Amino acid sequence: MAQETILEPGLPIIDPHHHLWDMRGRFGPDSPPPRHGFEALLRRSPHYLLDQLQADLDAGHNVRATVFVECGAMYRAGAPTALAPVGETEFANGVAAMSASGLYGEVRACVGMVGHADLTLGDGVVPVLEAHLAAGGGRFRGVRQSARHDPDPAVLGPLSGMPAGLYRSPDFRAGFSRLAGHGLSFDAWLLEPQLPDLIDLASAFPETTIILDHVGTPLGIGAYAGQRQARFGVWRDNIKALAERPNVVCKIGGLAMPFLGFPSFLAEPPATSEMLAQEWRPYVETTIEAFGAERCMFESNFPVDAGTCDYATLWNAFKRLATGASAGEKAALFHDTARRTYRLDI
Repeated sequence: MAQETILEPGLPIIDPHHHLWDMRGRFGPDSPPPRHGFEALLRRSPHYLLDQLQADLDAGHNVRATVFVECGAMYRAGAPTALAPVGETEFANGVAAMSASGLYGEVRACVGMVGHADLTLGDGVVPVLEAHLAAGGGRFRGVRQSARHDPDPAVLGPLSGMPAGLYRSPDFRAGFSRLAGHGLSFDAWLLEPQLPDLIDLASAFPETTIILDHVGTPLGIGAYAGQRQARFGVWRDNIKALAERPNVVCKIGGLAMPFLGFPSFLAEPPATSEMLAQEWRPYVETTIEAFGAERCMFESNFPVDAGTCDYATLWNAFKRLATGASAGEKAALFHDTARRTYRLDI
């Protein structure tokens, strides 16, 4: 399928959420067929490193910089469990240094980084945070620890297995309380039914900036198949309640993941940006209305969202959804909120 014509090619963009990984060798010719959409997309993108990222960044949109978000890649082999994720920050910082050389073009990849730390360590997480800050070379901005959980294993598939109620755990909150003192924000990934846990967390720690990933991951598969529209009101009310907490910012994206059960996922031929904008519009418009453009930022979530569309089509869809926004609102949604929230020096 030919690449779409780029809409508003001059509009400056910061992509505040992408991953880098290398999973070659994980899936061989004798591997069983994928049992979940997430497995299928991993097989589509077994490696996503600087060359693949740069090819997407060169697709025609005016992406000026990016933020790397943890995904369990390149952990330190042989390191203590708590410190192993620091290897991912070292890796991302190396990619940032390569990009900063200018050899890969004008875009500056990984100018900000969000790494993983186990906040249930309580005060014991402090050496981990300090190690991330040292390894990040001035680019480390925050921590992400997912609380994703659902009693139906068909919802998360290979990502199942996490306990319920992580963000309400006293041990987690003991470690979370150390973020603000280190100048770090928190990226939260959880599922729509878990949003009340994040509302409670944001209320308990108003001094810590919390970024909600993927508009809270609405669901439409497994036990939620056929219920996406019925649950829309529950999601909407929780998004509005979360937006009342001024320390929370929302990333708009991740709507191309399999969890929503949209027909565009793995569709052949792939959906156009017009089709995607139609699918995503209720979630995008509701989120912007609740938070305001100054507390929202569009995200690619690549290569995960590549299960639905290519990079050029995804940003075209966001631009279609922002058609009615003012110039200032567009600047916030595509660039300024990300720069401010992650304190990017660009």
